[in-house]
Amino acid sequence: MYKYIIRRLLVFIPMLIALTIIVFGLVRAAPGDPFTGRIMDPNVDPKVFEQQREAAGLNDPLPIQYFNWVKDAIQGEFGESFVYKGREVSELIADRIENTLYLGIFSLFITIIVAIPIGIYSAKHPYSLLDYAATGFGFIGLAVPSFFFGLVAIYFFSIHLGWFPSQGSVSEVGLEGFELFLNKLHHLFLPGITLGLGSTAAYMRYMRSEVLEVLGSDYIRTAKAKGMTERNVLYKHTLRNALIPIITLMGFEIGALLSGAIITEGVYQYPGLGTLFLSSIGNRDYPVIMAINLLLGFCILLGNLLADIFYSIVDPRIRYD
Repeated sequence: MYKYIIRRLLVFIPMLIALTIIVFGLVRAAPGDPFTGRIMDPNVDPKVFEQQREAAGLNDPLPIQYFNWVKDAIQGEFGESFVYKGREVSELIADRIENTLYLGIFSLFITIIVAIPIGIYSAKHPYSLLDYAATGFGFIGLAVPSFFFGLVAIYFFSIHLGWFPSQGSVSEVGLEGFELFLNKLHHLFLPGITLGLGSTAAYMRYMRSEVLEVLGSDYIRTAKAKGMTERNVLYKHTLRNALIPIITLMGFEIGALLSGAIITEGVYQYPGLGTLFLSSIGNRDYPVIMAINLLLGFCILLGNLLADIFYSIVDPRIRYD
């Protein structure tokens, strides 16, 4: 297992390099740069912005710019933001990543406690009323874009009913302790439900189909013939094998939650990595864009590695030599 983990970690390096090359090229291929829009200010001499470009290294050839960025990134230095003057990129990400992690964990928690029990019940009672309702919800959840659902949720639950706030992460500064926790949870509800909608629908469908398939297996029929109770059959045999595709989804979910939060945070103006990433794209803040993309890529690769490790825990037949 340890050798396998080391090999996978070594594979991360060329994959991350390829990711950064692609993102670096796409970002620089877009028209304009961080100083383009500011030249339109008639009170500022365009030579000032040209001097800033030169100081930032934007006039260097692209391979030189990429090499300089990689050299600094290896040392943990991602430079200063072009937009937030005087602030390090790592500092900006550190200020926002906590809110994004809260959102992702809350969304994943809602997904698991809703999708897995309903998926199991639908498999145990196929073609029942709840099964049809869950199937309909699954198709709707997979079909409706998160930004559209977010706008509808804001209209009904925030504007019309006034139950939840439509933006931000806290209502006011100065909150502490349990009061701060409840206030954050209140702000997390709508974006968390929106972010977890597609995942909940997918988990339900996968869980239902896998449990149905496992319940029809020969060893399940043998276990029932030996007099084992339905509860033991479900939790000791069926659920253990049905969880394998769910672990696959959860491995991808680590990176998907962070990347999916970009749209959700934009809709709710939630102060996390998503809103920082969107504003950085609009302002051509290259150092921030590159750092966030590198973080997202690493999280996705790490999620895949964790999924492989959990495979061997859930299914003892799987071994990595």
